[in-house]
Amino acid sequence: MLRSFAVLAFSPALAMAQESGGGTRPFMQPDTGLIIWTLIIFAVLMVVLTRYAFGPLTKAVRAREESLQQAIDAAKADREAAAKLLAEHQAQIESARGEAQKLIADGRSVAEKMRGDLLEHTRREQQEMLERARREIESEKERAIAELRREAVDLALAGASKVIEQNLESAKNRQLVESFLSSIGSVKVS
Repeated sequence: MLRSFAVLAFSPALAMAQESGGGTRPFMQPDTGLIIWTLIIFAVLMVVLTRYAFGPLTKAVRAREESLQQAIDAAKADREAAAKLLAEHQAQIESARGEAQKLIADGRSVAEKMRGDLLEHTRREQQEMLERARREIESEKERAIAELRREAVDLALAGASKVIEQNLESAKNRQLVESFLSSIGSVKVS
């Protein structure tokens, strides 16, 4: 095949060399034989190139274009999938961040409630302790008053019995009660 192609390609040159054998031809004068042979060779070469070269080349170019288009489409699909995945991850991160903020807020509210409950419990206990102390103080006060009354009664009775025992004049009775009270006061103080 290459041999026939080489023969066809060089045949116009051979034909030209044979025609210009002896004479000189003017430069601008057209040579019809050369034109016909050139057109025939061009047509044959065009048919051969179209059948054996241009077809496979255009198929290869089309295949390459299709593979490039498929690669571009795949890259677009991958980019869209990556963008979708990124958006999902960002949504999950935001959701997790929101949940964390909610948990922190819940923790704070629970801590605040516990603090309030503890303060209320402490106040209640303090109030109960104060009430107990007041009752004890009141009880001790009443006991002391009752004891003082008993002692006053005992003193009065003791003074009266002394007065009655001796039943002396009023000045003497007065002196007797005063001496008794002073003796009791000295015993109590010491």
